Amino acid sequence: MTHAPTSTPTSPTLAFIGGGNMATAILGGLVRSGTPGANLIVLDPNAEQRARLERDFGVRTLAAADATLAQADAVVWAVKPQSFKDAAAPCAPFVGGALHLSVMAGIRSDAIAAATGSERVVRSMPNTPALIGQGISGLYGRPAVSAAERAQVEAMLAPTGAVLWVAQESDLDAVTALSGSGPAYVFYFIESMMAAAERMGLSAEQGKQLALATFGGATELARRSDETPATLRERVTSKGGTTYAALTTLDAREVKASFVEAMLAAQNRARELGDEFGR
Repeated sequence: MTHAPTSTPTSPTLAFIGGGNMATAILGGLVRSGTPGANLIVLDPNAEQRARLERDFGVRTLAAADATLAQADAVVWAVKPQSFKDAAAPCAPFVGGALHLSVMAGIRSDAIAAATGSERVVRSMPNTPALIGQGISGLYGRPAVSAAERAQVEAMLAPTGAVLWVAQESDLDAVTALSGSGPAYVFYFIESMMAAAERMGLSAEQGKQLALATFGGATELARRSDETPATLRERVTSKGGTTYAALTTLDAREVKASFVEAMLAAQNRARELGDEFGR
């Protein structure tokens, strides 16, 4: 059963398959930027989730696929990768003429095109800061996706943060390793700084405050500066000083090399997941 009034003709109708965190982030941004809730359809089997989305954004909701989906100019796939095939089968009769945007990890565009009957598929690899509008999404568009449709996808994702197009789909495995998993690396270092703070006599909360301010400030400085991160690092590092002592210890333990290997492992796992789910 659908809810809320019918769509506004002057604005495209978008259907979301899945109403979880990433779908919510995109929906919230679209509504805040002026998209009428009536032009947004969300299919989610969870009644509580549907009620929340209706209340928060004024969207129309579906418990199961029906002809309402045929109204959609674009479909956003936001289900768990292992659920995609089961979710796509009942939707396929209604969405073959739509543009498709996937925010699912591991499902390759060939599989999406085959399951939906549409060659107009864009894959996105977002990250969790999208939930506060500070994310970045790697994007790959199949050849059938027009320049206008690429711009439409960028507009849809703009409220979640920045976007970066890649030339080949396999590059999304690297994007997954760098920015998709990247927030966890940052949190890992923040945890480490908090642990160090306690060993040095500060509280964990003081360590957290110092770490968060340091990461935020250093990132913003690197963003604004024309100098490379290596040069910025060198400017903080006086031979024989405190920073030098810390970085020498990290180098002795091959932390940089280990970190690079860790991201290569993440890239390889992304490729494996694509082999597992993406066919």
